[in-house]
Amino acid sequence: MINGPSRRALLAGTFAGLALPAVTAAGAEATSRSGSQKGSLPRRPNILLILADDLGWGEIGANGQRLIRTPNLDRLAAEGVQFKTAYSGAPLCAPSRCSLLTGLHNGHSTVRENPEGGPQHALTDADLTFAELLQLSGYRTACIGKWGFGPEQPDQPSHPNVRGFDEFFGYIGHRHAHQYFPKYLWHNGQKVQLDGSKYAPHLFRQRAVEFINADSDQPFLLYFATNLPHSPSVIPGDAGEYETKPWTAANRRHAAQVARLDTDVAALVRALRDAGRAEDTLVLFTSDNGPHREKGVTPWLFDSNGPYRADKRDVYEGGIRVPLIAWSPGLRPRVERQPVAAWDLLPTLADLAETPVPAHLDGLSFRGLLTGEGAPKHTHLVWNRPRKAQAIRRGRWKLVRFAPHIAGAGPEGRVELYDLSRDPGESRDIAAARPQITRELMELLDDSIGEDPRLPYGLRTELTGGQVVVTLHNGSAVPWTQVELGLDGKRRTRAHTVARVDPGTAISVGFPAPSGGRITARADFQAGGRSHVFRRAHRGGESPMTLTSTG
Repeated sequence: MINGPSRRALLAGTFAGLALPAVTAAGAEATSRSGSQKGSLPRRPNILLILADDLGWGEIGANGQRLIRTPNLDRLAAEGVQFKTAYSGAPLCAPSRCSLLTGLHNGHSTVRENPEGGPQHALTDADLTFAELLQLSGYRTACIGKWGFGPEQPDQPSHPNVRGFDEFFGYIGHRHAHQYFPKYLWHNGQKVQLDGSKYAPHLFRQRAVEFINADSDQPFLLYFATNLPHSPSVIPGDAGEYETKPWTAANRRHAAQVARLDTDVAALVRALRDAGRAEDTLVLFTSDNGPHREKGVTPWLFDSNGPYRADKRDVYEGGIRVPLIAWSPGLRPRVERQPVAAWDLLPTLADLAETPVPAHLDGLSFRGLLTGEGAPKHTHLVWNRPRKAQAIRRGRWKLVRFAPHIAGAGPEGRVELYDLSRDPGESRDIAAARPQITRELMELLDDSIGEDPRLPYGLRTELTGGQVVVTLHNGSAVPWTQVELGLDGKRRTRAHTVARVDPGTAISVGFPAPSGGRITARADFQAGGRSHVFRRAHRGGESPMTLTSTG
């Protein structure tokens, strides 16, 4: 467990040729191709979401790192919006990614733990991801890298292609992603056989650049989920600039992994610039949880958690505080300290894509924090590791609760309370001194753990009896009016018109099935003062969506 800051020293970086070009004073006031002024965002921007794997809050220079140099990430932070109080969905991989994708904290989400003592939990048809939302509204979408949810099979509800990604290249399962020189990777529903000599992060970067360069008029969502710098500490060749450092081999190679991650980010931003798409793109960079201490890596050497307590798997701040940087040429550089969490990503991306935000999410859109206009604040934030530990933050107060016999707790468990405004390192438990606050937070925490609260949302199709049944679920908080349902294509079917679909309700219409070719359902409607068009291609075996609950 990491309990606080340690020593730091300056170290030169590598791969300087990939450094991001500086922004000139003239460029800082420029107007983007889409007409956005400095301090604003383009309408329906491209989204490049980069998710690091086990990168600690303190492992980038912008957050005080001195042993590992990250010049490209530091420049993004200096030119964009740096969130100093950003949280992951969980202190470990699978539940954190589920929270990020679905807009629910782990008191409500489908996947609440890593695969321990059983098979990997999977996403279901009840899970609406941010990719599905943006795909519905006309974005081309890709997931490249680590998906992290099994099973390793095509055409099942937890597969990235089924959960909204047109393109997938990488690891499906959680454990497979530990192999940096894999014998195979998945491309959509097919295994791509490899000879074990190719470094997966290099293949991911190559494929991501190809996706950015693809000729398309559609806006895009690229979810670049690298497995760097997860253990084992594997890097091609030696550790480069870090090879002669007086550290263990694992620490030297971990530093090289972080440096490689930094240059991968630079390569993607350079690809955006070279393709003429940087002005119309929002880049978001974050991590899935705090730093790891696995297979010989000692994160206290690097101050990987900054001033925060603990690391990966812990619900103390060091396990859940993560870097978050938002960069786009139209943004005004600033530091934002309002707390945000991974489950805010879905409503934020829906907001940016001008897509109706689903109701009953735990997340809130932080679009206004990107532009400095302000955004709604959370009343509280929740982290839940079933049968192990839970945490809740309300304002300055943070309560941590351990299950019986976990982390030294006795048969009754243990409850701790911290005042983060005075004690960000969580070193002074004041639960006994503040019994009323402690009781209130325990009650609020209990009330925050339960069933999935979402409404069915989106466009679904069912092929039955020579008909295509198109169903539109309004899972938002506002009515959808002037609704037209039909089948898209060269010869569009005559649309069926419905005056209004209220929140929590659905409309189904049957159309004669086309004799051949792709079946694509279409819904045109008004919501929130805007016109919207949803499109969804039929998936074999698909049926209307039903929600299930996870206790």
